[in-house]
Amino acid sequence: MLDTATSEDDTNLLVTIVDTNPLAWQQSATAKIPLSLDDAIRQILIFFNAHMALKHDNKVAAIASHIGHCKFLYPVTDAETHRRQANQYKISKDANAYPNFKDVNDDIIESLRSLMLDTDTPQKNLNDGTSMISGALSMALCYINRIMNQDDLGRIKPRILVLSVSPDSPYQYISIMNAVFSAQKMSIPIDVCKVYGGEVAFLQQASHITGGVYLDVENPQALLQYLLFSFLPERYARNYLCLPNKEQVDFRAACFCHKRIIDIGYVCSVCLSIFCSWSPVCSTCRTKFAFRALPPLAGKGRPAISRTASPAPSAAASPGSSSPMSTT
Repeated sequence: MLDTATSEDDTNLLVTIVDTNPLAWQQSATAKIPLSLDDAIRQILIFFNAHMALKHDNKVAAIASHIGHCKFLYPVTDAETHRRQANQYKISKDANAYPNFKDVNDDIIESLRSLMLDTDTPQKNLNDGTSMISGALSMALCYINRIMNQDDLGRIKPRILVLSVSPDSPYQYISIMNAVFSAQKMSIPIDVCKVYGGEVAFLQQASHITGGVYLDVENPQALLQYLLFSFLPERYARNYLCLPNKEQVDFRAACFCHKRIIDIGYVCSVCLSIFCSWSPVCSTCRTKFAFRALPPLAGKGRPAISRTASPAPSAAASPGSSSPMSTT
């Protein structure tokens, strides 16, 4: 589908969400084809430099999706910049390095160092072993909204890139989908690069709904090549390129009652909550559903089967009914 709202003169804003889950990166570093976080960051920084080199006014931002919380890696606040300058973090100068590239690289590296040293992760999040991808998406959308409000000419075209190494977290399903639908309404594509681990259903849906690119990396050591060939082209250039995408998207959802990913569920017609089993009362909006027994099925050579507790609307019931939903 052509993105007619873009042009070749647009300023491209790339907001990258880097999954910094230390548990997942430790497994990635000892996998059959290993890739450590340090090696991945080196390749990601080269990708950022290539994005800024495409056009002089291209912008980049980086958010760390850690266990328990999220943090901006770049840009940093003014107070943090003054603190680093006071502590002489940037005393080294390289005449062979482009200043803009070096500033971005130094800020991201220092932010990652402080993130790994100062993080106090709750034990419950360690047991879950997943990153705060929902919070990172919300932070990315808020940052994009602020930047676009400052753009009087409407030339900034944003997109979000998620570098994921963690599995799905059913507890974040609602917040992730809210962020995805907000991105769809704002016409912001969400690209997903699955660096390590199994496929993630929620991020597949995010890429599919927003018209982004989903890529499962087969050789993690060639991460830079995947980034340059699949995620470097801007939104206008994508109208003329054939980029990889997911042919079969996993549309499974997470139930609101037990926070489990399910294949078949029941949806409340009032608040659209999803449940793994039928209940006469919606636990979210407290709507009571009317139901009646259906007549038994009887036929030649087939015994009668009684079906009970099937939801059906009635005149005296509240305007809600529970209906099964297949998410496969």
